[in-house]
Amino acid sequence: MPALLPRSTPAAAGISSRAIIALLDRIEAESVELHSIMVVRRGHVVAEGWWAPYSADRPHLLYSLTKSFTSIAVGLVIADGLLSLDDRLVDVLPEHVPDDVSEQGRRITVHHLLSMTVGHPVDSLTEAWELEPGDLVKGFLRVPFTDPEGTRHTYDNATTFILARMVERVTGQGLPEFLDERLFGPMEIEHAEWDRVASGLAFGFHGLHLTTEAIAAFGELLRSGGRWGDRQLVPREWIELATSRHIETLQLEDGSAAEDFLCGYGYQFWRSRHGYYGNGAFGQQCLVVPEHELVIAVTSALDERQPIPGMFWDYLLPGLDEPGNAEDDELLAERLRQLAIPPVAGAAGRSAKATVDASAENSALPDGTPVVVESVDGGWQLRFGSWPSIEAGHGEWRESAPLGRSVVASAAWQDDTFIADLQIISTPHRVRLELDAAAGTAVATWNGVPLTGPKLELHLTAPLMTRPDVA
Repeated sequence: MPALLPRSTPAAAGISSRAIIALLDRIEAESVELHSIMVVRRGHVVAEGWWAPYSADRPHLLYSLTKSFTSIAVGLVIADGLLSLDDRLVDVLPEHVPDDVSEQGRRITVHHLLSMTVGHPVDSLTEAWELEPGDLVKGFLRVPFTDPEGTRHTYDNATTFILARMVERVTGQGLPEFLDERLFGPMEIEHAEWDRVASGLAFGFHGLHLTTEAIAAFGELLRSGGRWGDRQLVPREWIELATSRHIETLQLEDGSAAEDFLCGYGYQFWRSRHGYYGNGAFGQQCLVVPEHELVIAVTSALDERQPIPGMFWDYLLPGLDEPGNAEDDELLAERLRQLAIPPVAGAAGRSAKATVDASAENSALPDGTPVVVESVDGGWQLRFGSWPSIEAGHGEWRESAPLGRSVVASAAWQDDTFIADLQIISTPHRVRLELDAAAGTAVATWNGVPLTGPKLELHLTAPLMTRPDVA
């Protein structure tokens, strides 16, 4: 896989390796589950690491970080003269307009969609889909508006779905194909993968899979004002506009919003205390800090209460422009090489059978699913119902793709309980199987339920296609 960005040492780029090591110490101490991190300073990668079994060559689900790529697509078609910020939804997609559309619905523009200031009180996605199962755009226009357009920010996934459809309407291309031609191809980003709604359309607000370096390269493209090498891929004016603050962001009713979500919203980008960023559920982030010539790309399985990106400001910013040395750089490089999510600890051997008890919260398998654990050399084969086998290693991770999408698993016996961790490796998600051999029962639960639903079979099938039910 060709490198997208040049490499340098932290010392040469004016960033302290000890500051990055201290950040890794904090991540470990607080049990923050990162899957990858890449730090770019002055256009050069100065630190990069993956927590095995995650690796540099694997695309990772970006969740709502996808929205920032859709914003760039909108900027490109505006630059092409095919769309404008003042164009109204009802004019661009007229066949999706309900007969009883409200006057406010008629006034919704590209600007309102980009800034998520359409006037809905909460995310409209679920209600829109319930109102119009076959037409999310029409459902969006039927959801009541409670605030005047342009006056209040409400995070609203359906707005980005509609923007994706607008791009497709004016270009005559699918969103993935358009971005391949205009962005990913020229940047030499390979293997951009997309999850899709049941009709085959790309979500637009979710579903893009990219490698960590591709995320970092996107951040560097933004930091460079849309220039990549000797080509101006995206107009500088659009990047400046899209990443500027267009509306204030409000504290959640439960007071849980972190400080970096309260700095304002741009066009599918969040403003931050330092620069701006694209953000996806479970901690998929691309942070750009132009004043410090800094880009940070992260994939993870974060608990929403964990302090990212604030943790980066606590450690990386104080470490900028500090003197470094080759010894510190090598200590950091060695630390990054050793990053890993440990395989399940315990004993080898033994086979077993059980049935799933789905009463457990966050169950990944239906109640009564037969589970077979067959001991093989170096691990086990796991079978759920009639599925093909999933490979699980003992003391190591083993990879298989029973239904088309890779799962990497490890397992062990702990007394009379068989425990297996199944990492859905192209996503933030993991299923833990716990089988009680004496009782003949098993539970299979998610570390964090995917926003497209708890059904494991769905997430092992490639490509993932579902209704647009991401919360």
